[in-house]
Parts: sequence; structure tokens; C-alpha cells
Amino acid sequence: MNPGSEILHYCKYQERCHMEVRNKLYELGFTTPEVERQIAGLIETGVLNEERFARAFAGGKFRMKQWGREKIKQQLKLRKISDYCIKKAMTEIPPDDYENTLNKLASKKVAEIKGDRSMLSKKSKLYRYLMQKGYERDIVMDVIKIYLET
Repeated sequence: MNPGSEILHYCKYQERCHMEVRNKLYELGFTTPEVERQIAGLIETGVLNEERFARAFAGGKFRMKQWGREKIKQQLKLRKISDYCIKKAMTEIPPDDYENTLNKLASKKVAEIKGDRSMLSKKSKLYRYLMQKGYERDIVMDVIKIYLET
């Protein structure tokens, strides 16, 4: 398999960001000018599209791993995705689904920690869990009030 078709297969297999493709091309032994030429060609042919990647990434991580918006944004920034594409990607997360997922995660975690004696311990475990999942602090605090203070 020649390197050109190998990178084409790599890109068609799943959505990729520019950084992943650039790293793969260097791995395959391309020089910097060749890497830039290859990436430009992939963009021109529509095989490589950062907005499409960001949308697929955000939707997938939300649906499959129940990640919150903050964690998804952070991961997209690590992949050097533009703010414009990140904003577009966030539209892939329907607000109702987001709220339902957050409530489902919270109720599952509350059931897991019901044996804890201390309310402070329960609150901190739920807080840490939801923050680690990437949900926004203000809505996590609201969820804690709903599930642990009523």
C-alpha cells in the first residue's frame, strides 16, 4: 500500500482532525512540505473536514460516554480545533438530552453512594463524579440540590 492511499484509508475509516492526520503523515515518513501538500489535498477533496470531525466527536462522546460540554470542549481544544468548530460541535448535543443524561448519571451515582453516612461525603462524591464527566459547575450544583437536599 502506498503512503498516499494509506492516509486516504486512514481518513475515510473515521473522521480525523488535522492534528491526527499530520501526526500520521509524519509517522509514515513524510517531510513537512509533503505533509502540508497532503493535508491541503485532503481538505480540497472533502476527505478532511475539521467542522465535521468536531461535530462527530462531540455527538459521539456525549452519546457513548455521556461526557459533558466542558470535557468535550477541552478535548477538542487539545486537538487544536478552532473555537468556531467547537461552537458548531456543541449544537450536536440537544439540550433536553443533555439534561436527561445528567439526571440519569446523577440518579445512578446517588443510588451507588446511598450507604454513605455523611451528607457532605455524598455531596462531594456526586460533585466530583459529575465534574469529572465534564458537566458545568453551576448545573452540577443545581443537581446536587435536587438529589441530595430534598
